[in-house]
Amino acid sequence: MKMEIKKFGWIIMMCAAIVIGNVMSSCSDDTNGENGGNGGNGNGNGSTDPEVTYDGTTAYSKGVLFKDGTELGNGDQHFVFTGDVTLEKGTYLLKGWVYVADGAKLKIPAGTIIKGDKQTMAALIIEPGGYVEMKGTKEAPIVMTSEEAPGQRRPGDWGGLIICGKAKNNQGTQQIEGGPRTIHGGSNDADNSGIFQYIRVEFAGYPFETDKEINGITFGSVGSGTTIDHLQVSYSNDDSFEWFGGAVSCKYLVAYKGWDDEFDTDNGFSGTVQYCLSIRDPRIADTSQSNGFESDNNGTGADIAPFTTATFKNVTFIGPMAAKNTDFQNTSEYITAGDMYPDNKSKLGLFQSAMQIRRSSKLSCENTLAVGYPIGLIVDGEKGNTVQYSKNGDFHLKNIIFAGMGVVGSDNNKKYEDYLYNRETGTYDESQVSYSHTFFKSEASNKVMTEAELGLADPMNTGQNYCPATAIMGTDGNYIGAFRDTNDNWLEGWTNFDPQNTVY
Repeated sequence: MKMEIKKFGWIIMMCAAIVIGNVMSSCSDDTNGENGGNGGNGNGNGSTDPEVTYDGTTAYSKGVLFKDGTELGNGDQHFVFTGDVTLEKGTYLLKGWVYVADGAKLKIPAGTIIKGDKQTMAALIIEPGGYVEMKGTKEAPIVMTSEEAPGQRRPGDWGGLIICGKAKNNQGTQQIEGGPRTIHGGSNDADNSGIFQYIRVEFAGYPFETDKEINGITFGSVGSGTTIDHLQVSYSNDDSFEWFGGAVSCKYLVAYKGWDDEFDTDNGFSGTVQYCLSIRDPRIADTSQSNGFESDNNGTGADIAPFTTATFKNVTFIGPMAAKNTDFQNTSEYITAGDMYPDNKSKLGLFQSAMQIRRSSKLSCENTLAVGYPIGLIVDGEKGNTVQYSKNGDFHLKNIIFAGMGVVGSDNNKKYEDYLYNRETGTYDESQVSYSHTFFKSEASNKVMTEAELGLADPMNTGQNYCPATAIMGTDGNYIGAFRDTNDNWLEGWTNFDPQNTVY
């Protein structure tokens, strides 16, 4: 009888254990399911990390969160996320190159902080067909920044944000600049890579090889279905923003104290970009010569469609020669990067122009204010047919103000004199101004002024005067520059002009 009681009791205990185990398993599935938490955890070894498989050195996983949900990516150099995950608002460490693969979805909520891991050159890369929502708000922007402590952050502490799609570029398909594996491009100019709003990207541009840095934000063949607005890139170790083909339109962009160019356009980019502010650190310029716009159709200048035909509207460039930079000298002795030098073999150089249009580009610009560059405009004919296209009227510069420039124009890269250049003979006629100067002034709505005449102020304490007290109107009835006046403050709330000392 005692044996039967013990046996019956043991059976009850086993049944209870099974029931409890099933309940716990069900709860685990609900918590870490595909659309939340770690995104498909449970690898059978007791770890809370999602399962990872390998093809050579490339890691694949339906989950993206590791180390108890605190890290994005498992630290491998090439980590491919293939699932559907919505993060919770929080602070995460981004490790390695995290690719959002074709068909994968990642949603990052407002107020999230993502710190880029320096040791693994961290970058977030949206591949063609991948979809990411980073919907920050004015009150709660999404911040991607350095993992280093306040006071210790430098340009190039981590990789950057790369967004790729299936829109057209004039190379067909191509590998994205900076080193990642991603091949972008296709035939769908309406392609949708996601929503990117109210985002700050700080101290990006890790040079994984000499002269091979990832930009602050890179767009590779991004389609017009993608939403892009309110993005700030600060202290990038390469270009702040660069577009390779694509048709996406963008609004409200801030480039703050970057290393190389501010807005770089290549390979047939055809979108419209409106309301942009650029402010330079007078002691930071790239070895290639830093510009506001640097625009190519392609690297060789070949006449290949689709052409770079982007239009920029309402841009304000505040260059190194702005009035507040009273001691500026465009020399290697002055341009040292100071306390911001990253000691990562990045090379310094000089400042060049507010606008360099070259290599068969047909970039247009309207209602724009550019202050304090050594050169205003270079219509560069060294490679390709940009000069001829300007004569044909294939692109335009209208309602542009140059203020406080060293010279209005130059006809050659790294040539700081405003003289007419004869490319056939390779000689300069110092009795005539450059063709670039003549082209700029041939449009009656363009003006050359002094900075003092503009009446600029600094309502957001950026360190530079950038905003007119009253509207500067163009001949088309629209205002010139990124801001109508000091009441037009679209920077308020979400931007940060002292990321070095911010505690995240």
